Amino acid sequence: MESTRQSKVSRLIQRELADIFQKESRTMFMGKMISVTVVRVTPDLGLAKSYLSIFPSEGASEVLKQIRIANPRIRGILGKRVGKQLRVVPELEFYIDDSLDYIDNIDNLLKK
Repeated sequence: MESTRQSKVSRLIQRELADIFQKESRTMFMGKMISVTVVRVTPDLGLAKSYLSIFPSEGASEVLKQIRIANPRIRGILGKRVGKQLRVVPELEFYIDDSLDYIDNIDNLLKK
C-alpha cells in the first residue's frame, strides 16, 4: 500500500520524466516515442522504478539499453526540475512495460 507521499512523488516523477523523454527522444533515442506508464517509488523515496512503453516496439530492448546508459544524464535533468520539491532525487531504474503488446496479443487471439 502506497502512502500519500509516495503517490505524490511518483506522479511528480512520472510527469517530469514524460516531459524529458518527449523533448530528448529525437536526439538521444533514435526518434522512438517513449511514454512513462507507471512510476513506483520505494517507501524511503530512494528508488523510483519507471515502466516505459516504447513505440514502435521493434528494437525496444536496444532503446532501453540506451536509456540505462543515459541514466545519470536523465537523473541530472530530473534533479534540476524537481530540486526545489524533493530533498533527494531518487535513483532511477527503467523497465519495459509490455502490457500494450500483451493486450494486442490477447485481442488477436480472441478474433480468431
